[in-house]
Amino acid sequence: MAQSIPGKTAIVTGAGSGINLEFARLLLKHGANVVFADLALRKEAESLVAEYKSKAVFQRTDVTSWTDLNQLFQVAEQTFGSIDIVCPGAGVYEPPFSNFWIPPGTQGSRDSPVHDRYLAMDINMTHPIRVTQMAISHYLNAKPPASPSNPKSIIHIASIAAEVADLGCPLYYAAKHGVKAFVKALADLEELHGIRVAAVLPGVVKTPLWTEHPEKLKMIRQQGGDADEWVTPEETAEVMLRLVKDNSTSSTISGGGDEVPIRGGTCLEVLVDYVRDVPLLNNIGPNAPGVPGASVKDRQKQRDDILERLQTPGWGQFVS
Repeated sequence: MAQSIPGKTAIVTGAGSGINLEFARLLLKHGANVVFADLALRKEAESLVAEYKSKAVFQRTDVTSWTDLNQLFQVAEQTFGSIDIVCPGAGVYEPPFSNFWIPPGTQGSRDSPVHDRYLAMDINMTHPIRVTQMAISHYLNAKPPASPSNPKSIIHIASIAAEVADLGCPLYYAAKHGVKAFVKALADLEELHGIRVAAVLPGVVKTPLWTEHPEKLKMIRQQGGDADEWVTPEETAEVMLRLVKDNSTSSTISGGGDEVPIRGGTCLEVLVDYVRDVPLLNNIGPNAPGVPGASVKDRQKQRDDILERLQTPGWGQFVS
């Protein structure tokens, strides 16, 4: 059940940069109101909010704080009167401050050994689950409530990491597998209540999560004839927009490919000018012949760093 966008109101977490910023930009261009939720806005996001000052507002939000998330929904409703599209898109890619290979209590970790949680999992998995729960509650209790004739949307950002696994970033893989399964589990909400829960699974996207982190960027082969190709934030955001407003999309972002149906539970893999519906079972993985953007050629450098770290005496022991 596709949803029209003009005049609707969207909440986008992580809208201060990257994919979520581009999704917010597209929503604004298509006539929606957007609440930008993030810890801070990059300059390009500040400029966008200023450009659409009657239709865009920034709400500082720590997505690990359920109090902040409650306030976010209140601000959206008080400012624009309703909420119709929610994207719990904020995420981190195995940062040093919350990383499986930098255990709680060791040098560089912000995860406490006595507080019973990983910050990375709070951001990448608990936050999208809680925001979805809040969005469903809001939609069902709105006047009028969500229904097949009054459709609403919840759009998640998983990753091709939801289809594979590797030694390099186990917390990230676990979270993205969880988000994909969570979206699939909520597929029937569209038919039952007009609430479409869907997701994109992008490949390697050129965002600050990569470009501003040298320890990750060294996995990207940036020069030569076999250089890695990036998926762009714009490509990914375009597919996210289609998950809201369309009932099908082309298998190529530029158009002209095979038709790919869109419904509740749809998880669309996004590579370079390539879109594929990822099934729950018997998935072949992100390995379309000749389609770039699904991997990085120098990932072994990350594995080498991990193996070196594990050989350090006292790995995993608390710093006193």
